[in-house]
Parts: sequence; structure tokens; C-alpha cells
Amino acid sequence: MKKIVMENLMGLGAYEKVRAQFRREIIDYKNRRRLPIGERVSLLFENRKTVIFQIQEMLRTERITDLDKIREEVETYNTLIPEANELSATLMLEIEQQEKIREELLKFMGIDEAVFLKIGEGHTIHAVFEEGHSKEDKISAIQYVRFRFTPQAREAFVAGREEAWGVIDHPNYRARAKIWDAMRQSLIQDLME
Repeated sequence: MKKIVMENLMGLGAYEKVRAQFRREIIDYKNRRRLPIGERVSLLFENRKTVIFQIQEMLRTERITDLDKIREEVETYNTLIPEANELSATLMLEIEQQEKIREELLKFMGIDEAVFLKIGEGHTIHAVFEEGHSKEDKISAIQYVRFRFTPQAREAFVAGREEAWGVIDHPNYRARAKIWDAMRQSLIQDLME
């Protein structure tokens, strides 16, 4: 998938004019790409469209107009865009009780070895977590993951003859969720770019 370049972005004034409509469209689009796995974990699959929105919102919120700072934001967010034969996602650990966040997050230590996509019985694609979001005694509620497909797994996913699932198999959290057809079609487009 092509990375984002400066020419893909709008200036603050131009963005402000289209923001309300663009925001509604992206929220709807992201909802179709969000996979809740159980009650406490979600994967939001990222691509150029979702990342452009995040950059535009960051530039707007921080009122960034300096070209060097904009380039920095683009470079940072481009890491969320999937490479060839992979999907990327933001993994969110959803903890509602604010007073128990640290305690609850610690229960997810080791989740970086417990998340994968499963296609039928023949293909398991383990998530590769971005480094720096957890330490021995601390874990972030937001993680960035990649699912790198083998050619055979990609072919099976695109063919759609076998069900595909998001799975978490962690000692403190076991859940799975089917990747429904509309989401799968959207993700197939990502794999084809």
C-alpha cells in the first residue's frame, strides 16, 4: 500500500471546510473495519484512508502548519500503513473502570504472543506487535499490530471459501470473532493494494 505524502493532505483551512462530512464518512468507515474480540479488546484495521484522517485531525488539533512538523507527523503515521501482503491494526484494550485501569491492563501482559487471525483450519497469522508499548511492569491500552500473510494465507483469505476469525488466546482472556463479509471485502482491498 502506498505511503502518504504531503500532497495527500489538505491545509487547515481547506480541511475545516470538509471536516464535518469527512469525519462522518470516516467514522462510518472505521466502524465497518472495527472487530470487537470479546468484550474488552478490539482491532481497528488501518489503511491509507484511516491514517490520512488521523493525520488531518492531529494537524487540526495541534494547529500544526510548519512543513517540517507536518513531515514528521506523516512519517510517524505512515508506520500504521500496511506493507505488501499484510494488514495492520490498532489493538485497543477497552477498560471502562478508570480506577482499575492499571490493575486490569496488567492482566493483559503477554498479549503480544496471543493475538492472531485464523483462516479456516489451515492458516494462522500471528500478530506482530510494534515495540515500545509494553514493559515488564507496564502495558499500553493501545497497541499497533501487523498480520503478515504468507502467499497461501493471502490466497485463502481473498478466496473467501473458509471463515476468517480474529482470535485471542491469552491465559486471562480468550475470545474470538468472525470477520464478517463486508469487513473481509474491505480488508481484501487492502491486501490487493
